[in-house]
Amino acid sequence: MRSIGIVFDRIRFEEKAIIEKSKEKGLNIKLLDAKMLCLNTKSSKEELKAVFGDLVLQRCISYFRGLHVTAFLESKGIDVVNSLSVAQICGNKILTTLALIKAGVPSPNTFIAFSPEGVYEAIDKTGYPAVLKPIIGSWGRLVALLKDKDTTDTILESRELLNNPIHKIYYIQEMVNRPPRDIRTIVVGDRVVASIYRYAPEEDWRTNVARGGKTTLCPLTKELEDLVLKAAKAVGGGILGVDAMESPNGILVHEVNNTVEFKGAIAAGATNVPDEILNYLIELARR
Repeated sequence: MRSIGIVFDRIRFEEKAIIEKSKEKGLNIKLLDAKMLCLNTKSSKEELKAVFGDLVLQRCISYFRGLHVTAFLESKGIDVVNSLSVAQICGNKILTTLALIKAGVPSPNTFIAFSPEGVYEAIDKTGYPAVLKPIIGSWGRLVALLKDKDTTDTILESRELLNNPIHKIYYIQEMVNRPPRDIRTIVVGDRVVASIYRYAPEEDWRTNVARGGKTTLCPLTKELEDLVLKAAKAVGGGILGVDAMESPNGILVHEVNNTVEFKGAIAAGATNVPDEILNYLIELARR
């Protein structure tokens, strides 16, 4: 079997779980902190294999750090999970939504604007409340509920004052009439290995576990499984977190995560996730 490396920029619960499971399996995993890397663009594939292994699991929290490490390794012929294409799509909510729509995956009504005027035009179509999200980001940060014009004015003024041009690309979604929960599924290869409900904490409408959301197991129906696998395939496949909502018109997929966190899934009882991830990597490494 070829060797496996893990690139990270912080050891979270998930990385610890994968590392511990790899020890149980007797695997020799190469661990690399991306913050400490200095990559020589003229390094050979064999030189890099000695450091990173033959197959690399990319687990950086930083989207841009992980993206560029992946681009570098793939350019040298080293396989990375997830691939550069998948990382690019899943790390950008606009690209994710476009991929889902192209594949015919049901998703919330979404609008893209490039000025406050464009945001108000979108709200004319969605009505209040609407949801404004950054196109790049996780853990529910900078996600805002636009309740009325006064709230929207304040949030847009703040966004316009930010120096990062990414924050001046506006991603607006309808506020889906859903229960106070969403569904997080974890896809590994061609299988859904975990399915949980994430419930919003008190006095918040966001269901992110990082913000205090609670989890329970969610029954994996055939409808949910088919939809989730279709969404995973739409972005290119691999090891993914597919998030969905129950709406009056059926289940809608609203996000696909590249370096998926699964602490909430394990807390709910889906303790097999690290094992499933390593089994998938072992299978890829043997090819």
